[in-house]
Amino acid sequence: MTAVPHDLWRPASGCGEECLPAAGEVPTVPVARRVLRLAAATGMLLAGLGVAAVLPALPARERQALTRGWARTTARAFGVRLVIKGRLPRRRALLVANHVSWLDILAVLAVAPARLVAKREVRNWPVLGLLAAAGGTVFVDRSRPRALPATVRRLADTLRAGRSVAVFPEGTTWCAGDDAVTCRPGGGFRPAMFQAAIDSGSPVVPLRLVYRCEAIGSTTTAAAFLGADTLLRSVARVVAARDLVVTVTIAAALHPARDADRRLLARAAESAVHLLPAASGAAGGMRPTPGGMRHPICPWPRWLVPRGATVGRCGFLPDHVVPPGLRRWDG
Repeated sequence: MTAVPHDLWRPASGCGEECLPAAGEVPTVPVARRVLRLAAATGMLLAGLGVAAVLPALPARERQALTRGWARTTARAFGVRLVIKGRLPRRRALLVANHVSWLDILAVLAVAPARLVAKREVRNWPVLGLLAAAGGTVFVDRSRPRALPATVRRLADTLRAGRSVAVFPEGTTWCAGDDAVTCRPGGGFRPAMFQAAIDSGSPVVPLRLVYRCEAIGSTTTAAAFLGADTLLRSVARVVAARDLVVTVTIAAALHPARDADRRLLARAAESAVHLLPAASGAAGGMRPTPGGMRHPICPWPRWLVPRGATVGRCGFLPDHVVPPGLRRWDG
């Protein structure tokens, strides 16, 4: 993948070769096992073309089960174990996730068999591009911003029809390292696709994807697809890695009102995904609670705050990622 200069419609990260693991940093499996993984993964990708062909003829429940099973098995064929934490709402939703790797697609499909949104270039990827097209992926041409409203309307129609949609609103991959401030794509979560959730009355569900190497007990960028990296090189790194795990954490759903601001909604979802301040310079006054305690005023409209969420001057976070110093929002 080739990084491009940052502009409004073609976001780019600051990641480069230095963000990828150094030689010997991630334990590897023997060459024979890598070949077996690659053969198994290729077989699963080809089988996915058949899966995509039969999905329209299946009832909804069987269609979802088949998609989840295929995605999980394909990830396992690459040597990647999936861990899912949390539960999705029963109804259709706009799923939004951070973007690290091409493996993110399998991770999201293992959580929910959603209709994906991807950049146009994905259509030209070997095998994966054919599979994405067969699965009904909506391809976005980032060089034609005037086509964006039509894409948003198409996604809103998909949500109204009862099918979930999955988006990577950062618009590009990045390493997502704890100290990689300069690597973050400029502009954060792009708000355009969030309008589809507002127009269709659908919840927004933030997903946090984290890759770990269990062999060394820490996060890793072995699966990342960054900078001038090529797809084949990235695949080779994945099949070589030992004990690679991707964890998908499902955050609390956001329920926007019909007159919600898509920019605020995008910023709130980004806060839930990356655990970052929800807004710089947010209002920080105090207000009394019924029990006499005081806590910071929540900087978000009430329709953005999930029940049971925790808030502070930096915004709200779901219960399982509450840092010290924040209090529960009971207002």
